[in-house]
Amino acid sequence: MTITNGRIIPSGTDTKEPDPAPVRRPSGIGFGRWWWALPAVTLTIVVTYMATAFGAFFAFTDWTGLGSFKFVGFDNFVQVAKDPALVGSVRNTLFLATGYVVFTNLFGLLFALALNRTLKTRFVLRALIFMPVVLSSVAVSFIWKFVFAFDGPLNQFLSAVGLDSLKQDWLANPSLALWCILAVMVWQNIGFVMVIYLAGLATVPVELEEAAGLDGAGVWQTFTGVVLPTIRPSVAIATVLTLIQGLSVFDQVLTLTGGGPGDATQTLASQIYQQTFVYGAFGLGAAAALVLTVFILILAVVQQVVVRDRSN
Repeated sequence: MTITNGRIIPSGTDTKEPDPAPVRRPSGIGFGRWWWALPAVTLTIVVTYMATAFGAFFAFTDWTGLGSFKFVGFDNFVQVAKDPALVGSVRNTLFLATGYVVFTNLFGLLFALALNRTLKTRFVLRALIFMPVVLSSVAVSFIWKFVFAFDGPLNQFLSAVGLDSLKQDWLANPSLALWCILAVMVWQNIGFVMVIYLAGLATVPVELEEAAGLDGAGVWQTFTGVVLPTIRPSVAIATVLTLIQGLSVFDQVLTLTGGGPGDATQTLASQIYQQTFVYGAFGLGAAAALVLTVFILILAVVQQVVVRDRSN
């Protein structure tokens, strides 16, 4: 007779604990686990992919939006490549996309670093910087259109500080209008990028930064050697999102300048709208839209290759 765990067990009794019952793992694809996603998947396919496929189909036709059409092959794409206005819109799109990616990520990262940990008013300042993101881009553009007007606050400020020679109608100047659009885009979306980088900075161990400081590393060395490698996923996300937004810019162009003066600020997105809904050239508009889609796809892939983590 033995006593085990406070129990009296007769001699000869097998005291070995029984093997636990095998845990039955649920099937990865079972009823009630994936079928609920079918409506969302179906809606995505119909609304997104089928619509894109139809648009790509009409890019090879001369459809005007009404009546019949005929296939014209690559004529629409040839016209996109030869039309000076469309070629200029491609240059403007690339200019705005490049500037938007650079400046929003630069200022967004600087604000994130400044408002990361120590500043006592950081939560209030974060909210103030992020506030423009939730506003309508059309409403924000109308406000800035008033700011850039000849009798607007910007010129009034220049007069107040004795710089009357710089007063002008900023949006009517072909060499400055595109920069004004870029400034509005960057100003409204700095907070969006800042939040992405704040999420990345929250994953940086304080101990590593302190250890780098004890080893004699300066601010720049700590940033490049500790902080930047840790927030690389945030850099990838922020740059690809801003790249897509920059390539598809439309609201600011239509509201601030309407593509003018002349065609100085036309982008691919505004040209697609103009060719399709103003001139009724649905085939040409679809071809320009397909070109824009390919641009976004190629540049997004290149960007991912550039910023991906190669440590693995």
